[in-house]
Amino acid sequence: MFLGHVAVGLAAKKVAPKTSLLWLVGAPGLLDLLWPVFLALGLEEVRIAPGITAATPLDFVSYPWSHSLVMTLVWSSLAATTYAAGALAIALGVTSHWVLDWVSHRPDMPLAPWSDAKAGLGLWNSVPATLVAEALLFGLGLWLYVRTTKPSDATGRWAFAAFAAFLCAVYLGNLFGPPPPSVPALTGVTFTLFLVPLWAGWFDRHRALRA
Repeated sequence: MFLGHVAVGLAAKKVAPKTSLLWLVGAPGLLDLLWPVFLALGLEEVRIAPGITAATPLDFVSYPWSHSLVMTLVWSSLAATTYAAGALAIALGVTSHWVLDWVSHRPDMPLAPWSDAKAGLGLWNSVPATLVAEALLFGLGLWLYVRTTKPSDATGRWAFAAFAAFLCAVYLGNLFGPPPPSVPALTGVTFTLFLVPLWAGWFDRHRALRA
């Protein structure tokens, strides 16, 4: 749930207004930032299997270190201790990733690295349902962020607008475009996710809190 994770970060500005969006958006996306690292190290495994769900061709064979429920709570605790301001919002943001993925994925979400138990409600089995859920979450996140902040210059206005438009374009491209050509290519592209919180932190510095 790509847009949904970003939406959580945008909405968190409402409850942690003094915390940079770099951290608020980075927190719900943290597990996906760790994932390509563990893939590159050979500690986790993914397979490209078109048709495995309607919304994504990816078969998440093994990803207990980045995405299990137990490790999510560990990453959540660690993330909260690295940045004191907004620590609770950051911790909840990291934890929200597992919850949203649990709703989206087929039963492939691991509960713990040492357990074979997996969960998932399978939202991705329906493209229309996936689109509606992502659109509603992203729209709500954008609305709450706009209600909390206002642009202080052109960068704050247009970099934010470009951010929202770009994420929508990438999401739709992934949803309706061809599957990745290979796992190494997928891993390399996934590293670009690090740009998302950096971009968010950039335009957030050019926006002021509303009274």
